[in-house]
Amino acid sequence: MSERYQKSEQWLERALRTIPVGSQTFSKSKTQFPPGVSPYFIKKGLGSHVWDVDGNEYIDFINGLGCITLGYGDPDVKSAVQTQLEAGTIFSLPHPLEVEVAEKLVDVIPCAEMVRFGKNGSDATAAAIRLARAYTRRDHVAVCGYHGWQDWYIGSTTRNLGVPEATQKLTHKFSYNNIDSLAAIFKDRPDGVAAVIMEAMNVTPPATGFLESVRDLSHRHGAVFIFDEVVTGFRFANGGAQEYFGVTPDLAAFGKGIANGFPLSLVTGKAGIMRLMEDIFFSTTFGGETLSLAAAQAVLEKYQRLPVIETLIRQGKKVLEGVQRLLVEKDLSPAISISGHPSWTFLQFKDCRGYSQWEIKTLFLQEMFKRGILTFATHNMSFSHSDEDIAKLLNTETEVFQIIHEALDGKDLEKRLHCKPLEPLFKVR
Repeated sequence: MSERYQKSEQWLERALRTIPVGSQTFSKSKTQFPPGVSPYFIKKGLGSHVWDVDGNEYIDFINGLGCITLGYGDPDVKSAVQTQLEAGTIFSLPHPLEVEVAEKLVDVIPCAEMVRFGKNGSDATAAAIRLARAYTRRDHVAVCGYHGWQDWYIGSTTRNLGVPEATQKLTHKFSYNNIDSLAAIFKDRPDGVAAVIMEAMNVTPPATGFLESVRDLSHRHGAVFIFDEVVTGFRFANGGAQEYFGVTPDLAAFGKGIANGFPLSLVTGKAGIMRLMEDIFFSTTFGGETLSLAAAQAVLEKYQRLPVIETLIRQGKKVLEGVQRLLVEKDLSPAISISGHPSWTFLQFKDCRGYSQWEIKTLFLQEMFKRGILTFATHNMSFSHSDEDIAKLLNTETEVFQIIHEALDGKDLEKRLHCKPLEPLFKVR
């Protein structure tokens, strides 16, 4: 048992007795963090920093899988939630906050004419698909990206255990920046596709005209065009990727950063489609829970008052450009690359010199955690990341990239690992 992570490993051992994989979320579980060299449980967070149960401090570049956009313990959000807590969290009738937050969202998001709240991103994407199917009276769906755990989407991945085969056959993948792959789906089912749902951007930016072509092709075939903005919303622009790229969908799903870590998601879009919420069944007891709505109201007001998005992008560019420079300096381009929007960048590992991408990534994580950087090879920026945080990140990656360079050159990477390498969960981007 590792001395540095002793309490984490004890908590993991305890958790595994009552919780599958020891966590409620695959991306926070032992499947993503190599044993013996990783923290598994966090005790507290403040600003851009978190502390694990062993007392180790980290600069956090995971940020609750992108939920934390302002920083942990943001004072404005905390004050709004504390005030609302005194009044109550849930009632027998709707609270005015439901209306006030919906109105703010309609003002900010280009496609928004009506809004319905959920709790998770999967709630919102599943609601959007149900709306599209009700609106078009069709069944098939074209997807590009990751859209949550519900049957309609996850059945199209390798994590399809438990999803009926009939459901799996209704979802069809197309390739990002390849309009022909979407056209082929429509060719096979010219009158059968209810919706095209996609992340406007994930690892790479859209090619010129690609998003517009997806929209136009969808409309030409009578399909509802949906943006999954669960990640891009409140990161790329106040109005999401649709504002950033100037392409307006029929419907959109938002989540994560809308409430700085409080559970809230939403589906929004054209009133003519959204009014079908009166006929389909999408109803949750906690959709109108007031603490999350109070948090969202504070977040939206702060986004309008302060240059939050501009700061995410400016600080993220320092990370993106700095890492790109380091990878060239350390001659690691054959093994590691970086891409993505500045507010949400990805390190991508490749098989190199006889070592798998998973072995290289495991060594990277082992050495980053040891030096006080919490990441799983992404840089999810928050408003609280300071220049000092970024300098620490880049200095740490300088050291770790040098270790990886030497390990690949010396062909002794396996000797440098203090754990078993990670194994793939499933590829979604």
